[in-house]
Parts: sequence; structure tokens; C-alpha cells
Amino acid sequence: MTEVLKAGVLSDEIDLGALAHNAAEQAEEFVRKVWEASWKVCHYKNLPKWLQDNDFLHRGHRPPLPSFRACFKSIFRLHTETGNIWTHLLGCIAFIGVGLYFVSRPSIEIQAQEKIVFGAFFMGAIICLGFSFAFHTLSCHSVEIGRLFSKLDYCGIALLIMGSFVPWLYYGFYCHFQPKVIYLSVVCVLGVLSIVVSLWDKFSEPGLRPLRAGVFMSFGLSGVIPAVHYSIMEGWFSQISRASLGWLILMGLLYITGALLYALRVPERWFPGKFDIWFQSHQLFHVLVIAAAFVHYHGITEMAMYRVMYSECTVPTEPITF
Repeated sequence: MTEVLKAGVLSDEIDLGALAHNAAEQAEEFVRKVWEASWKVCHYKNLPKWLQDNDFLHRGHRPPLPSFRACFKSIFRLHTETGNIWTHLLGCIAFIGVGLYFVSRPSIEIQAQEKIVFGAFFMGAIICLGFSFAFHTLSCHSVEIGRLFSKLDYCGIALLIMGSFVPWLYYGFYCHFQPKVIYLSVVCVLGVLSIVVSLWDKFSEPGLRPLRAGVFMSFGLSGVIPAVHYSIMEGWFSQISRASLGWLILMGLLYITGALLYALRVPERWFPGKFDIWFQSHQLFHVLVIAAAFVHYHGITEMAMYRVMYSECTVPTEPITF
């Protein structure tokens, strides 16, 4: 009888312990959900120093959210990063779709070498936009996570520029192997240097915004040299009508405009506190980057169609000489 009573008491204690444990877990889950859902946007002055990036944006900033789940849930909230997040998230999805469609075409339509050449551009665009989306989503997580994804964001820009050069140089110097290899090699070196600079801890500081814009603008504008070279060999008319120079110029103007808006922080510099949520310089920069990437895609598509369908190399490919 005593043993039965002891067993019953022990069973009750186990049940009570299990109930208490479950109750504690439920309470913890409830508190976590309430905490994640209860954060409010704040004023720039109330941000910790590591989150203070643009003092012309006054209100609507996310506070530190030391939870990946909270950061990703914040993409459905309205704050200063909402536009930055969604512009490049949607752009990344769009390029994934276009890229998959392109590489999935049968070989009778698009040959393997064309898929590889365009693949470099698609990969650069997808990585750039994907890293940008991740950075703007997770920048408020912590100092370490923000710094890590900031570096990835800038590395992505360098990869987009590198990937954009590949198809243009490939089709622009379609029948000239030596300059094509030289220019592609130079682009790779400049790209690696840009990535190395991007990994510098101070590179992401707000005060170095003009330097960041200058580094990537200089990298992109290095394409003027092969463009002039091609013009000398083939003539300006050929550049415009066959090499899609007009589209490439438009692409460059869009990139430069976006970089200048980013560096100068226009229009919020002129109207502080008026563009906290929408139409701030970084959002405009994002939109112009996507527009430039699609313009570039259209231009290199026209160039590729001309080269593949109508261009014949009348001279043998010259060997590389030193």
C-alpha cells in the first residue's frame, strides 16, 4: 500500500514537473513573440552609433534587432530600409528568372559558349542584388553581422561590374583574341582589387561614402578604354549600330547617376526628414542599378545576335605576343 502511494505521489510530481516545463516554454515563446512584434521605429538620434548612417533621414529607423527571425520579419514592416530591401529582392528574383530561362534554352537556340558568357553577367547580377537584399535586411542585427554583410554587399557590386564586362568584351572583340584576353584579364585584376578594398573594415563607414562611389565608378568607367579601342578598329558607326554602344552608354549614365545620388545623398540632403521612408537616395540608387542592369542585358543581347548571326571573322585569330 505504501509503495502504491509513493508511486502515485511520484507520478503527480512528474506530471507537475512536465506541466511546469511546458508552461515555462510557452511563456518564453510568448515573450519572444511579443518582443519581436513590439519593436517600434525610432529617431536617428536614438540609434546606437553603429546604426547611424544617414543623418538626413530623421524618423522611421529600425532599432537593433538581435534576431535573424526578427530581421527577416521586419521586411514586412514600414521603415527606412523597406524600399532598399524590396527593390533588390524583387530585382534578384527577376534576374534569377531571366537567367534560368536563358540557360535552359535548347542548344539549337543558344549555344553553350553563349550561355557561359551570359552566365557570368547573370551570376554577377544575382549575387550583387542578393547580397544587397541580405545586407539591408540584417544590417540592424548587430555590429558584427552588419559589418559582415556590408562587406558582402560591396563585394557583390564588384562582381556585378566584372560580370557585366564579360559579354561586352567577348562580343565586342569577337574576332580579336589578344585584346579580348588582355582586357578581360585587366577587368579581373581590377575586380579583385575592388573586392580587397571592400573587405577593409573602414570602407563601410558613413564618412567614406564618396570613396565607395568613386571606387566603383572608376572600375566601371575603365570600360571607356576598350570602347575607344574598338571604335578605332571598327569605327563609330559599327559601335553604335552593331556593338550596341548606345545601350551601353545609357547603362553607364544610369549607373553614374545612381552613384552620384548615393554619394551626395540627394534628395534628402535638400529636404532633411522629408524622404525618410520613400524616394531617398539609396532607394533611387537601387532602382537605377536594376534599370542599368536590364539595359545592359538588352544591349549585350543585341550585340550577341549580330555577332552570332551576321559576323564572320575574316582573319585568323591572332596569337598572343609579348
